[in-house]
Amino acid sequence: MEKNLKRMATMQRMQVTGLNLFYKKGYYNTSVDDILKELSLSKGAFYYHFDSKEDFFVQIIEQLVVRKVYSMLIEPIEGHENTLELITNCFEDALETAVHNELDYGFLLNNFINEFNGRNPEIMKHLNEILRIWEVTLVSAIQRGKFNGHIDRHVDAEGVAVYLMSSFIGIRTLMVETAPSARKYRFMSQLRQYFKSIEARSENQPNNTIY
Repeated sequence: MEKNLKRMATMQRMQVTGLNLFYKKGYYNTSVDDILKELSLSKGAFYYHFDSKEDFFVQIIEQLVVRKVYSMLIEPIEGHENTLELITNCFEDALETAVHNELDYGFLLNNFINEFNGRNPEIMKHLNEILRIWEVTLVSAIQRGKFNGHIDRHVDAEGVAVYLMSSFIGIRTLMVETAPSARKYRFMSQLRQYFKSIEARSENQPNNTIY
């Protein structure tokens, strides 16, 4: 039992260090030697736990990246409160974390998708699966908002989900190194305006929206 716990702790430390290096330098610019140097481990120790660098990265996706995206962008919108408020608060919190990140290199998931697209189909399958789960969760949340009377019933849930994902990825890219707090503020202001345009309207309230 103690040996297994020690092995799990070692793997966790290796994965966290590896993810930080891959996020900072990119997968292809980070060698196994770079990881070992950071951890003060031997190659034998690395290959005892992982078959290859690719196996190491896939396990990082499954153990760390999935959890990061889930806790930041999926779990916060799974409640039954007003969907638009849940998504607003979710994006607000996620972007605020980026504002205070001194080593911000952009949205981790998007960085890896850009790096591996066209270069490694196997890893892309894992990354695209995370995107798919995020999209399905957003679509479900928007459909729930329509059912609960918070979102106009004519709204295209799939279209809104794609728009929200692409806008979040875009603002995270723009926030890197360039006035992140100001850009976050402007983005959130426009997001709130957009959400007002898709809110459900009472039957006796005139709809003055111009399409």
